[in-house]
Amino acid sequence: MNQDIKIAIIGLGYVGLPLAVAFAKKYPTVGFDINTKRVNEINKGKDLTMEVDLEALNNVLFSKTENSGLSVTSEIQAIKKCNYYIVTIPTPIDKNNYPDLTPLTMATKTVGEVLKKNDFVIYESTVYPGATEEMCIPILENKSGLTCNEDFHVGYSPERVNPGDKHHTLTKILKVTSGSTPEAAEKVDQLYQSVIVAGTYKAPSIKVAEAAKVIENCQRDINIAFVNELAKIFNTLNIDTHDVLQTAGTKWNFLSFKPGLVGGHCIGVDPYYLAHKALECGHNPEIILAGRRMNDGMGSWIAAQVVKLMIHKNQAIKDSKVLCLGITFKENCPDIRNTKVIDVINELKDFGCNVDVFDPWAQPEDVYDEYGFKNINNHSELEKNTYNAIILAVAHTKFQDLELEAYVKNKNAVIYDIKSVLPKNIVDNRL
Repeated sequence: MNQDIKIAIIGLGYVGLPLAVAFAKKYPTVGFDINTKRVNEINKGKDLTMEVDLEALNNVLFSKTENSGLSVTSEIQAIKKCNYYIVTIPTPIDKNNYPDLTPLTMATKTVGEVLKKNDFVIYESTVYPGATEEMCIPILENKSGLTCNEDFHVGYSPERVNPGDKHHTLTKILKVTSGSTPEAAEKVDQLYQSVIVAGTYKAPSIKVAEAAKVIENCQRDINIAFVNELAKIFNTLNIDTHDVLQTAGTKWNFLSFKPGLVGGHCIGVDPYYLAHKALECGHNPEIILAGRRMNDGMGSWIAAQVVKLMIHKNQAIKDSKVLCLGITFKENCPDIRNTKVIDVINELKDFGCNVDVFDPWAQPEDVYDEYGFKNINNHSELEKNTYNAIILAVAHTKFQDLELEAYVKNKNAVIYDIKSVLPKNIVDNRL
C-alpha cells in the first residue's frame, strides 16, 4: 500500500477504536469522536469498552513514527489532512423501531466539510441496502462541493465486531469490502488486506455488502425467535427446552441455537433496518417482523414466569425483593446498549416488585444515564440484602462463584435461570 495514506476513524466506540489501533500500527491514523470524555479516556491509554489490548493501544499512542501511530481528538481540524475517512458510527433504532440515522448523517456532514479531491470515504456502520449511495453520498457531495467517482470515492466494509469475544477479534475475522467503482473497490480491499490477517472478500457492489451485513443478524434473530417459541411451548408442556435441544442436536445437520433475550447493537436492531427498506419498497417482511415480535416480547414473558413461580411458592408479589444478576446485553463485557434485561426488570416493577441489579461488568454511571437506576457492582453492597427471587439474566463467568443460597430470604424464594448455566437442582425453572 502507498505509505502516503493517512487515515481518519470517525467514531471511537466498540468498532472504531479497535480499527484505529489496527490501522495505526501501519499508517498515521487520527481517531475522531465528538465525545470529549471518551477522547480524554483513550488519550490516557484507557478503554472502558475493554475491546482493545491496552499495551497495543499505548504503543500506537505514545510510540508514533512518521509512518504510523494514533492521535485521538475531538477537533475537526485534526482530520483535514487525512485522505481515507472510515465512518464507524452507531446506527440505532428509535422508540418506534424505525432506523435512527441521525448520528450517521451528522458524521457524514463532518466528513463532507473536510473532504478533498482523491479522498476515500468508507462506511462500516450497519445500514439498509442502498443507504450509502442514496443518503450518504449526496450529503458528502453537498457539503464538499465535489462529485462522487470523479473527485472522491466511497467504500463500504461492514463491521463484524463481537463485543467481549477475545477470539474473533477484528483482524481475525474475514472482512467484506466494496467500492463505488471497481477501481475504488480494489483500493478499499487492498487497504483492509494490509491489516486483516483473516483476509478480505470483495463484494460485487456496495448494496450487496450492505445487504450481506444486515442479513447476517436477521438470520440469527429468526433462528433464536424459533427456539424462543419452542421454549414457550415446552414450558407449557413441562419439558426442559435445553434437554430437547441437546437431544435434537445429535443429528448432524441440526442448527445449534439457544433461547434467550436478544438485545445489543446488532441482532436486536439490524432486522428493523431491512424491514424498513422492504416496507419502503412495498413488501411486507412477515418472517423478519414475526421474529422481532417474538424476541422483543421475551422479557415480559420471562418476568411473568417468575411471578407465577413466586405465587406458587406463596410469595407476596407486591413489594417483594428481586435480584437480577446482570444488565449487559451479553456475558463478560460492559456493553449495556439495547439490553433486553431491562424489559424483565421493568415488567417486574410493573408487578410491584422492588428490583436490585447486580452486574460487576457494568458501570453504575452508564446504567443510570441509560436506564435511570444504578446497579450494584461490588459484592460488599450485595451482601447487605436477601431476596424473594433471584434471576440469572447474563452468564458472566464472575457469577459462577456466587453462593445464591446466601441471598435468598427463605426456602420459598424463587431462582430462575434465563441462561441455563446454573445447576438444575438449585433452580426452580430455566428458559
